[in-house]
Amino acid sequence: MIRSMKGIPERHMKKPELLVPSSSLEVLKEAVIFGADAVYIGGEAFGLRAKAKNFTTEEMRQGIQFAHDHNVKVHVTANILAHNDDIADAEGYFEELRDMKPDALIIADPGMFTIARRVCPEIDIHISTQANNTNYLTYLFWYEQGAKRVVSARELSLKEIKEIRQRIPADMEIESFIHGAMCISYSGRCLLSSFLAGRDANHGECTHPCRWKYSVMEEERPGEYFPVFENERGTYIFNSKDLCMIEHIPELIDAGIDSFKIEGRMKTALYVAAVARTYRKAIDDYFEDPAKYKDNMDWYRKEIAKCTYRRFTTGFYFGKPNEETQVYDTNTYVNEYVYLGTVEEAAPGTGDTASIARITQKNKFCVGDTIEIMKRDGRNVSAKVLSLTTQDGEEVQSAPHSKQVLYIGLDAEADKYDLLRVKG
Repeated sequence: MIRSMKGIPERHMKKPELLVPSSSLEVLKEAVIFGADAVYIGGEAFGLRAKAKNFTTEEMRQGIQFAHDHNVKVHVTANILAHNDDIADAEGYFEELRDMKPDALIIADPGMFTIARRVCPEIDIHISTQANNTNYLTYLFWYEQGAKRVVSARELSLKEIKEIRQRIPADMEIESFIHGAMCISYSGRCLLSSFLAGRDANHGECTHPCRWKYSVMEEERPGEYFPVFENERGTYIFNSKDLCMIEHIPELIDAGIDSFKIEGRMKTALYVAAVARTYRKAIDDYFEDPAKYKDNMDWYRKEIAKCTYRRFTTGFYFGKPNEETQVYDTNTYVNEYVYLGTVEEAAPGTGDTASIARITQKNKFCVGDTIEIMKRDGRNVSAKVLSLTTQDGEEVQSAPHSKQVLYIGLDAEADKYDLLRVKG
């Protein structure tokens, strides 16, 4: 095999796209600044995250403009499994999207695909993982319909993806999830929420019953509940670990995946920025020199562990999951760092104050605390909070009120779009 770029196979010299989720305009901006090549967002209709914040029409316009100004693409989800009542409004929604000019639409339903193809012929269509894309004939079917990209089913191994890549046209793209929460479902199609809570996960209303604690009741003894045990380890029988492929960038590239997708359209700006920054650096390091990627692995692991997660697994990529891919003893996340806010504006300080940063505060902190400034270039800068001032000019000693706008005096330099966090 011909090799170049210090060991990278020539056929894989094209960097994969890093595709990052965004739940709001604030999060989109952080995803863009911290390394995304593309972001995916949902509007207020036709997406599968009805409980996410989602974007108003105006926010979507602003987000697309901001991303395009930074040479970042925007993909809009419209991936519900539509019922008859959904069809009437779909055409108008796609007409709005056509005018906003996103780079792609993510669709699962053939009916929605038909409308989008007719209304928005100039916008690429990507087929959602919800469409159960498990074999190369499915990819070829969608290619013949005019789809640009197919999102692989979560149930595929790298071996299967590699075969799909070999059997589909070179200009057809493969997108695969590489990080984030895993559903107990088939390609994201789950009925637990519908049965247990009356909320349809396939219409964007999932209540996440896979994370609930369960017990059983014997038919002849109503009202007497018994805990469910699995090997005496706990009761969270559907609770999967989170996917993490940070240690397997070379294998993902070798499989021929065009877009590395991060799950998390309900996550905070801190989570999105931290994961985006880590994978951005890992991909760039690998393409600069595979040895550099290997040498920096401890840093990647450390940074990924600073995000909220439910322990990690490689999912289906190296074979079918087993009992080791489940979390049996808790439904809570590991959460080592607390998000304080995003720097909206920054100015030089005087004296001991190196900079003054304006944030909309997310969690409590105090004057005298040592916090961390998270930079887009990979640096984590330790900083002491020297002062806190409200919008009214009142000096305060702590910030207990969520969403309060504050001016923070720091003994280190802060820049616009930096994230502030503190070890919990």
